[in-house]
Amino acid sequence: MIETQTYVVFVVAAAALVMVPGPNHLYIMARSAAEGSRSGVASSLGVETGTLVHIAAAAAGLSYVIARSAVAFDVIRYCGAAYLVYLGVRALLDRGGETGPRELPPRRMRRVYAEGVVVNVFNPKVILFFLAFLPQFVDRSAGSVPAQVVVLGLTLSVLGLLSNLGYAFAAGLLVTRLRARPRALLYQRRGSGVVYLALGAWAAVSGARPA
Repeated sequence: MIETQTYVVFVVAAAALVMVPGPNHLYIMARSAAEGSRSGVASSLGVETGTLVHIAAAAAGLSYVIARSAVAFDVIRYCGAAYLVYLGVRALLDRGGETGPRELPPRRMRRVYAEGVVVNVFNPKVILFFLAFLPQFVDRSAGSVPAQVVVLGLTLSVLGLLSNLGYAFAAGLLVTRLRARPRALLYQRRGSGVVYLALGAWAAVSGARPA
């Protein structure tokens, strides 16, 4: 399928890209900072599960259709933005967190995971990224194009998960050191809400519509 040299170049390029702090990293760090590393890990797994949805869509050609449709693109963009704003408002109104990150029950952790899935699935930038980045490493003469997209997408997802987990644990460690400072923790939690709102605003206004 994919030539070894091409795949190695892809891995190096993808690793460099996923290490750069982006909206997903900020979202995961905000969750980890507000609710502890376990929440950050659950968010990381949710985000990369959302990536699997994008991989399947790209392999099936749906990403191209969505990217070329202004209406579909805007619907996804605004749904994602609205959900991030909802998370931000909820964090700002939450009166908990003054004593540090809370240990969430398993049922709540499943919800955190699901929220990570939703945030990434409704991120149109991921659709455009798949359309702009993956095709550069696809060789039509090397076999099934959808299969190559799946292999490259799964590789990108694994690298992204490792990067996301690193950011999640880093944010969780920082908050652990702040446990003895309730006031700082309160500001941190409110800061997490502001991050969600900023990400929602960014998702709503950034990027031009597809032609």
